Amino acid sequence: MKSYSSLKSLLGELLPLHRTLASDDMEKTYEIIGSHLPESSNYNIETFTPGKQVWTWRVPEKYIVHEAYLETTSGKRVVDFKDNPLHIISYSLPVDLTLTWDELQLHLRYSEKRPNAIPWEFKYYERDWGFCLTKQLYDSLPRDATYRAVIRSEFASDPAQGGFRVASAVVHPERGPDPEAGEFILLSHTCHPMQANDNLSGVVVEMELARRFAANPLPPGSMSLRFWFGPETIGSIAYLAHHEDLIPSLRGGMFIDSVGNDNGLALQHTRQGNHLLDRVALHVMKKHFGEFRRAEFAQLAANDERVINGPGVNVPCMELTRFPYPEYHTTDDNLDIMHEPMLVEAADIAEEIIRIYASNYIPKRTFRGPVFLSGYGLWVDWRENWALNRAIEKIMMRFEGQHTIFDIAEQVGLDYWIVREYVEKFRVKGFVMPLAIPSEAQTA
Repeated sequence: MKSYSSLKSLLGELLPLHRTLASDDMEKTYEIIGSHLPESSNYNIETFTPGKQVWTWRVPEKYIVHEAYLETTSGKRVVDFKDNPLHIISYSLPVDLTLTWDELQLHLRYSEKRPNAIPWEFKYYERDWGFCLTKQLYDSLPRDATYRAVIRSEFASDPAQGGFRVASAVVHPERGPDPEAGEFILLSHTCHPMQANDNLSGVVVEMELARRFAANPLPPGSMSLRFWFGPETIGSIAYLAHHEDLIPSLRGGMFIDSVGNDNGLALQHTRQGNHLLDRVALHVMKKHFGEFRRAEFAQLAANDERVINGPGVNVPCMELTRFPYPEYHTTDDNLDIMHEPMLVEAADIAEEIIRIYASNYIPKRTFRGPVFLSGYGLWVDWRENWALNRAIEKIMMRFEGQHTIFDIAEQVGLDYWIVREYVEKFRVKGFVMPLAIPSEAQTA
């Protein structure tokens, strides 16, 4: 496992790559991600066949760009893909055309709001072509010139050329996986070339979390954590379509998106809206920030939670994000707007939410009548912990298999970890059995 000096430095390692849905640089991206993950995380890169039906979608081809440029017929180069991959619209068709200005301008894109930046645009599912450039450059181009547009690209459908890939890793709790507890999935997308915040910031935070949970695993019996990396939307669709047997084991999810800029961290709720996962996230966010931004499902930054928490899957999936930000989808989304403290803060908040949610369970009593506390070492001296001493009866009354430990902690007004540690003593004595957080996933 390679080390890194900071999350921002790791982000900088990935930023220059031409990361589109499927490309040579996307494959390099997965290799870099894997090199920084713990060996124990079972990192795996999977290849799916282009053109294959995955639910209502099809797996896209690999996109290979040999060269792409725009120049005047007098030989003056205007834009060149090798200078910046954002200079062409992603998945542009191959062309070699001589065009007048009136013909060319239909294929040029720029940003009115960011006139000195190159916009990022794509036409994954529309067969077209185009170049992107700054508004400043666009305005300076002579209208009476004739231009040559060259894009030498190909769409590879043969898996032998690389195919369409996604990657994942799994970190288990202490003593290994518990099938009853299931899994929690974390996601971030890799497919935005030359974009730092969107969403390499989520990728590096997710990588950091995988390292943290491998170094300091969740308690025995907790959920396993699945760390997923891939192209937005079609990536998670292709992955789940090939792993439908995984869906029932998923107990929750978190999408991490655009968390390196200087906005405050925001919570986007699950589709359920008031799920246990929402309540845990609210608890952690309020504890750290007091007031913070929040939004309903897919209303702030719609991403792969629409797949994980969408029709036919329905796994509760929240999102952490600092979206919106003015540099979005342009070359201004670069390392200059990335802040190490913001990346670390996002990792800290995500870690705390996951540690509570994934270690939570429903205690179900096996005893009858009040437990003989002092006889089993379960009495709490009021002089040492007055609040817990006063809450013991309330806690025991909630061992009916209807309340999670988090519910109980909320109801008695105590810290989750204090209550969990105390409930664990009952479990060790055989007075409660742990019931897993139930799956809400749909299987069809």
